[in-house]
Amino acid sequence: MFMQSNSPEDAASVLTPDIEGAAGWRRRRRELALADGATQVARLATASREMRRQILYTIENAGLGHVGGDLSVTDILTTLFEAVLQLDPEQPRWPERDRFILSKGHCAAALYAALSACGFFAPARLRHFAAALSPLNGHPNREKIPGVETNTGPLGHGLPVAVGCATAAQIAGASWRTFVVLGDGELQEGSNWEAAMYAAHRGLHSLTAVVDRNRLQQGASTADTNELEPLADKWRAFGWDALTLDGHDHAALLRAFTAAPTRRPRAVIANTVKGKGISFMENGVEWHHKVPNAAQYEAALKELTP
Repeated sequence: MFMQSNSPEDAASVLTPDIEGAAGWRRRRRELALADGATQVARLATASREMRRQILYTIENAGLGHVGGDLSVTDILTTLFEAVLQLDPEQPRWPERDRFILSKGHCAAALYAALSACGFFAPARLRHFAAALSPLNGHPNREKIPGVETNTGPLGHGLPVAVGCATAAQIAGASWRTFVVLGDGELQEGSNWEAAMYAAHRGLHSLTAVVDRNRLQQGASTADTNELEPLADKWRAFGWDALTLDGHDHAALLRAFTAAPTRRPRAVIANTVKGKGISFMENGVEWHHKVPNAAQYEAALKELTP
């Protein structure tokens, strides 16, 4: 649980690296790299459960958020931040870092939970999520939050920025990779497909786009709003490698994110469940931005307690 603070000065203070947290993250990364497959999956599952609890704490404390999408993307973020991305929380602008962009920026609580678990800032700062003057706004801001590569929130912008990052790496002959996570609903924005076409034209093999395919968007299903299927075929038609997997299967995610590159950019369509991990939230369109009441909050925490 968070220590409560109503001080706007406290909420507005600059985010700084959590040195102890960063050391713990590095230790976990070393141990995970040496572990067998079953142990890796078990540790990632534990990290995902803790992240889901952190998301609930954060949103309940703030009284706002997008809990359904936060929970659907959790396993993707856990796998990336705990096992894949090459980062330095104590040097957020390290030139050789991998670039990560959360295009579905409304799911900021999940991103902030992942960043704080790595030591980019102390987890206690999450109690200031969406507070007045807090750098931890409802959408990520690269000028205020270490570990955030670009501001996101207006949907359809993250993939074009990621294509720019991957193009820069290609021109520079750099080895770092770019990962971008998109909501499936935002694929209804045409800017994504312009960017996808250009990425294939450039042969940006260091670029991976991950689609959080929970099939729900604000107020309705993606199928009722604007059908996306056959989604994998669309990516392939634009010149990408594409694979579809269970977005809650840590082993499958890890294989996809660490597979040897080809000459094409890669699209990973991760089938997920909105509200994953909380039985009464799962596949409920109302949980796009509904906040649990006190009884629901306690029931949700109980479901996430091992």
